Amino acid sequence: MGRLGLIVNPIAGMGGSVGLKGTDGEEILRKAIELGAKPVSPARTIRFLKALKKLGMDDISVTTAARPMGEEECFSCGIEAQIIGEPKEKTTAEDTKEAARAMKEKVDLIVFAGGDGTARDILDAVGEDVPVLGIPTGVKMHSSVFAESPEAAATIVRRFFDGELSVEYAEVMDVDEEAFREGRLSAKLYGYVKTPYEPQLIQGTKMASPFTPDEREAKRGIAKEVVERMEKDVLYIIGPGTTTKAIADALNQPKTLLGVDVYLNGKLVARDVNEKQILSLLRKHSKARIIVTPIGRQGFIFGRGNQQISAEVLKQVGIENVTVVATPYKIANTPFLRVDTGDPDLDAQFPKYMRVISGYKEEIVVPIRRLES
Repeated sequence: MGRLGLIVNPIAGMGGSVGLKGTDGEEILRKAIELGAKPVSPARTIRFLKALKKLGMDDISVTTAARPMGEEECFSCGIEAQIIGEPKEKTTAEDTKEAARAMKEKVDLIVFAGGDGTARDILDAVGEDVPVLGIPTGVKMHSSVFAESPEAAATIVRRFFDGELSVEYAEVMDVDEEAFREGRLSAKLYGYVKTPYEPQLIQGTKMASPFTPDEREAKRGIAKEVVERMEKDVLYIIGPGTTTKAIADALNQPKTLLGVDVYLNGKLVARDVNEKQILSLLRKHSKARIIVTPIGRQGFIFGRGNQQISAEVLKQVGIENVTVVATPYKIANTPFLRVDTGDPDLDAQFPKYMRVISGYKEEIVVPIRRLES
């Protein structure tokens, strides 16, 4: 009988759609709730559990934390589980650590729903004592311990208990959220955990772009091409990144490096917006375009770090009005694109391939990898 541990961070990812770039800290969580943030982890955990049930789990016992850290999700899926700890109204990082410490002698694999902050908590609690795997539910996920989707996590778990996967070391990274909100990316390697090795279904560690003359020139070429294609009276929703910032630089307009900004007729009209602000602008403008760049190596164009451009925003703008930009160096190190909007039906509507603007008058056709669903 395989022994699975499940820990849900119920607040992970709540800062994404409201533009807060994380939920570390009580004050930021309070602000996220005030802005209308909704829980992300419970629904994605249920997707994981339902997928695992379909794959078969008669030979897997489950240990999980008391509500709201896994108990309710197991109950809603009809999964009998051993419950550890006591129910809580509010949870903290210490609750995650306590649950992980209580599980590490009782289970063969801990699956957690959260982001990089949760991965750090699990690392602090179990170190290398037991393999772990992340269900991606956070805003920032730079660590290489996350499955690419809840369904992919279920496949990995099933194959792990079938003895098909080896266990390898994976990096646990985290970003300084305060610096992140100020437009500075300060990422740090905190350590390593063991995780089932399935390179096709694990998202890998984010790759940073190099600061080289060739890379800067490529970004300028991309920016020139995008600006020449811009249309009058069309709203341009531009995602985070240094490549997209070059577009704003070409317009002589400011850009939030790690946020989403909106432009109209070459001028910034809304800075560092959240989902509600974007939807409000879309009600006033009949035509809109979205411009994004993939996360290096991971390939995600939606669902990682730009959750403000939500499934609802994409439905209103239209997938056909999405433009992807990336330098040749990034594309060479990112063989395919990924989409994880939180709406599997919408994700399935993306084409098999997308044209990526890679320079002035230059495009590269890049495949979109379908996530497990």
